[in-house]
Amino acid sequence: MQEIYISTDVEADGVIPGQNSMLSFGSAAYLRDKTLISTFEVNLECLDGAESDPATQKWWESQSVAWEYCRKNPLPPQKAMQNYVDWLSSLPGKPVFVGYPVAYDFMFVYWYLMKFVGSSPFSHSALDIKTLAMVALKSDYRKATKRLMPKSWFDKLPHTHKALDDAIGQGALFCNILAELDLA
Repeated sequence: MQEIYISTDVEADGVIPGQNSMLSFGSAAYLRDKTLISTFEVNLECLDGAESDPATQKWWESQSVAWEYCRKNPLPPQKAMQNYVDWLSSLPGKPVFVGYPVAYDFMFVYWYLMKFVGSSPFSHSALDIKTLAMVALKSDYRKATKRLMPKSWFDKLPHTHKALDDAIGQGALFCNILAELDLA
């Protein structure tokens, strides 16, 4: 079964799931050759008892368009995550989670999957675009930043802090790095 790379971006009101809420997330399903085969996007209701992180909320105040977008028509987390699992199951291959930075995005998605669905189609695995860039650049991890990456790795796609827009852009970046490494 072929791998489907699920580039995912999370928007949250803090830094840790449970204590803070995932507000929205978007996923873009890519083949290695950068074929975008499907997308998923959902806004979520905040968790009962969770609180917004003050520093994160201050950042959101500077992102009013993205904030308004991620608060439209939120679903209860259980419904949102079951819809996500159903979408992943409909894809023609085995899903592989991809993120930038993967530690943040995967932490939220995995926690929500386990809490509200009881399992993860990704198992415990996730691919980090920044680590892949470090390998391609033959650099230190901390030097593998977007501003130091070759411009040719970036497609002309918006980075809006709307989860799906960012997931699509990051997925294209991932596929472009794979091509650079001759892994596509």
